Amino acid sequence: MQRKQHITKLLTDKLNPSYIEIDNESHNHHVPEGSETHFKISVVSTAFLSLSMIARHRLVNNLLADELNNGLHALTMHLFTPEEWDSRQQETPSSPACKDGFRHG
Repeated sequence: MQRKQHITKLLTDKLNPSYIEIDNESHNHHVPEGSETHFKISVVSTAFLSLSMIARHRLVNNLLADELNNGLHALTMHLFTPEEWDSRQQETPSSPACKDGFRHG
């Protein structure tokens, strides 16, 4: 199973999200073609209702601990409750360019 599918399954099984998007952003970084090292995740879940932002990040980091210990290098997280998601008009921020990363010609 590819890393993206594995991350999606783990987060879906544990957080029962109403929305989930997993983006492999490795191609924006100085890594070999086809790498699965840099991901952006956007998750909307009621599991976040009573959690601070840091607690949400800790929860997801714990769920993905095996991935982080086995080649997942960077993880950008956008974690929202349904109400927060609606107030953001269901949009996540774009990722910034990787400074000094892989240069596309």
